[in-house]
Amino acid sequence: MKTKITLIILLFTTVLTFGQNKLADKFFERFAYLKASELYEESFNKGDESLHVLTRLGDCYYNNSNTEKASFWYQKALEKYPDDISPEYMYKYIQSQRSLANYTEANAWLRKFNEARNDDSRADYNLDDISYDNLNEVSDVYINLTNLDVNSSYSDFGSFIQNGIFYFASSRNDNGKIYSWNEQPYLDIYQANVSDDGLEFSNIDFIKSENINSDFHESSVAITKDGTTMYFTRDNLRKSNRLDYDKEGTSHLKIYKALYNNGSWNALVTELPFNDDHFSTGHPALSADEKQLYFVSDRPGGLGQTDLYVVDILENGQYSEPRNLGNKVNTEGREMFPFVSADNTLYFSSDGYLNLGLLDIFKSNVLNDENAEPENMKAPFNSGFDDFGFYINPDNEKGYFTSNRPHENAKGNDDIYSFASFQCKQMVKGVVRDTDTDTPLSEATVQLFDPSGKEIASATTNEQGEYAFEVDCNKEYSIRGTKMDYKDDLKELTTTGENAKEHQVDLFLTPLILDNQIVINPIFFDFDKWNIRTDAKYELENIVDVMRQHPSMVIKIESHTDSRGSDRYNMKLSDRRAKSTRNYIISRGIAKQRIESALGFGETQLLNKCSNGVKCTEEEHQLNRRSYFYIVSVKY
Repeated sequence: MKTKITLIILLFTTVLTFGQNKLADKFFERFAYLKASELYEESFNKGDESLHVLTRLGDCYYNNSNTEKASFWYQKALEKYPDDISPEYMYKYIQSQRSLANYTEANAWLRKFNEARNDDSRADYNLDDISYDNLNEVSDVYINLTNLDVNSSYSDFGSFIQNGIFYFASSRNDNGKIYSWNEQPYLDIYQANVSDDGLEFSNIDFIKSENINSDFHESSVAITKDGTTMYFTRDNLRKSNRLDYDKEGTSHLKIYKALYNNGSWNALVTELPFNDDHFSTGHPALSADEKQLYFVSDRPGGLGQTDLYVVDILENGQYSEPRNLGNKVNTEGREMFPFVSADNTLYFSSDGYLNLGLLDIFKSNVLNDENAEPENMKAPFNSGFDDFGFYINPDNEKGYFTSNRPHENAKGNDDIYSFASFQCKQMVKGVVRDTDTDTPLSEATVQLFDPSGKEIASATTNEQGEYAFEVDCNKEYSIRGTKMDYKDDLKELTTTGENAKEHQVDLFLTPLILDNQIVINPIFFDFDKWNIRTDAKYELENIVDVMRQHPSMVIKIESHTDSRGSDRYNMKLSDRRAKSTRNYIISRGIAKQRIESALGFGETQLLNKCSNGVKCTEEEHQLNRRSYFYIVSVKY
């Protein structure tokens, strides 16, 4: 008998908490985490320690950045349901522990997370080498790509800026000589005046020198900061301005040096001593301090098809022996087009690493750290086509690269694209208004949520009811407005990729107090029932909130039915519903003496023609099924 009674009690408790959890879920889905956590905790205190309740409690606090409480509830869930819990909650627990600087605990669970999801990139590293000392949150950088007006219908690639002059290679010189590789004219080095923003070009022409451009290929410029020395790539030429070939009939590339004198590059052009007639050497790039020259070569002894090398530029105008940059850069494939930025970062293109296809642009800190690994620059720098010729201006984070991708604005075979790295931000602005009067509401709270439901920002409206948030581009947000004695409003927003765009999102809050009533949406009961449904509880929480905000408020409850059924039965049914409503409000912590009365009036106060025997629609009958919450007294 005792066991039977215990089972009945447990069953009754389960039924009660099930309804409580459904109500909590509704608030959770509206991002009302404080209300939801209150309801979930009530369920927990009544004995519900289900995985749903524990993880939802963790999420309520996690999404509000209360990692201490989030850790508490996630830990309970992990301990109680080690075999059933989703690994995603492990990761949230790990993040919570990191936030609390509990790194030992975080790493212990990171190992478990790695076992549960060994293909998850969040644990794709040597767990024994994890260090939190220098972790920094990296903001998203928006890359704005522009196909340059300087491009032609031919191949245009490579970029270098010196003293306001933009240097690049192009095959646009249609002088009758055709390169059989791509059936385009041979490449020449061009120059153009470039605007400060790097997007407008004028005076596009051959480089001003009789000694640089020939009838064959020239490309890939590197110029010293003082503007006096240029390194560039050229086909192997004889003195008679004819191609020179090795015994297999191949003409290789070589690096040449030119000096600037009297306003042009007409001074003597010399070949660098580490060139060779039997292999190619090209694509020169200077180090940040201009003491080294980097280049590409397919010379014997390399690791792959083409490798990156470096020589020291000695004080006597000589060069050291070339050194291969080793397997932290070079692969069995092709490494090409080096560039060294002002912070000594090495950029290059390769098809030997994991990539999107063909040549991708990589960057590496190997010049500062010999053990550094290359990092793929990813889209939009890289595509499924050849991406190469990277150049960056360190002063303003603008630069160029070349690609033969089928871009919507592509002009030729290879095109030069400019990029500008910046934080792409937009603004969302709005006014919070009273739904009934359209009056702006000051002192309203507006919250901004990310797609996971985590609150990102909160604002209070000014006297004009205005609020504003800065948001990221290409993101989804939810915006919730709340104010004392008002129902909240929730709007969704998806931002675009346009920098500095503004979005207008107005919120409309419905007043809960009108004259002497607390007005909520209709409370629905199942046919011939008087128990409080979840949707009714959701609405009654508005009554609970108002009474909590006004501790002196006293109300009375009136319940009405439609005319269907006998008059006597409807009187009893409405009275039961009124008292069920009262009991629910009391169960939520409102003192019973604050509800003066809860009475049913049956069908005695119909609002329309739908009395006994009159044919009416369901909507017309519904108008008569209603509850009123009258304010008897209150001290504001």
